[in-house]
Amino acid sequence: MGRSCNLLLPLAVFILLIHFHTSLSTVTNISTDEASLLSFKSHSISFGPNNILATNWSSSSPVCSWIGVTCSSRHHRVVALDISSMQLHGTIPPHLGNLSFLVSLNIKNNTFHGDLPEELAHLHRLKLIDVTNNNFTGAIPSFLGLLPNLRIMILSNNQFSGKIPSALSNLTKLEVLRVQRNFLHGEIPRELGDLRYTAFIDMQGNQLTGSVPTSIFNITTMQIIALTTNNLTGKLPMTICDHLPNLKVLDISNNYLDGIIPPTLEKCRKLQTSSLFRNDWNCAKRISQLNSSDRIISRCTALGR
Repeated sequence: MGRSCNLLLPLAVFILLIHFHTSLSTVTNISTDEASLLSFKSHSISFGPNNILATNWSSSSPVCSWIGVTCSSRHHRVVALDISSMQLHGTIPPHLGNLSFLVSLNIKNNTFHGDLPEELAHLHRLKLIDVTNNNFTGAIPSFLGLLPNLRIMILSNNQFSGKIPSALSNLTKLEVLRVQRNFLHGEIPRELGDLRYTAFIDMQGNQLTGSVPTSIFNITTMQIIALTTNNLTGKLPMTICDHLPNLKVLDISNNYLDGIIPPTLEKCRKLQTSSLFRNDWNCAKRISQLNSSDRIISRCTALGR
């Protein structure tokens, strides 16, 4: 009996230590998430009448009960932060990069400003980032290309400037890339053609130059291409629809594209909307090849700037 007790005692101590370590780790992790969000609160000044963060985000209540915060039932960690349309003003602190289990970050429709902190590159589980309708400035960070699970990136309606980083081509799971209505310039990186699962690219309302990379037209999952109101030049490839079986929207109006409208555009069987006006097309030859009922004629006969 005594021998059995002597054998069981170390095992019991080991189990208690494992339980203690697990409990301590859980507390530490929750505390880390709480500290990150409280730092975010201190950098975000609400100017709305309800002042939601000031009244709700408090260490006196569990983090997972805070407005806009979602925790996982398995790990009891913060996995989603949705504080969109809360009339928040301020900057994004680097501490937000400590939310290591974060999957979704939605802070759209506020007036946050400044740069996106490079610590966001630590959010390796992140699948969605939406910062639409804020006042963020500076270049689109190259470190966003380090988020291996990112599927949706929406940076629309801000004041981002500079070039679109080619590092975004590393986002092999990216499905949606929306950077419209910023102050981006330079050429569209041809490396973006490596995004094999992208269905939606929206870069309209910037100052992009150069030709549209032919690699973009080789992404077979593509459904929407919106490049209107830039300074794009060059020609569309004659084989534009050969690799776009799912294309539904093609909007490249209000640029400086020239040449002829590709005859193969009719091969895009799922195409519902094609806006090609306000370019420098040479349509004389194209019109002679089309029947009067062709849906492209209307766009080909009114191209003047």
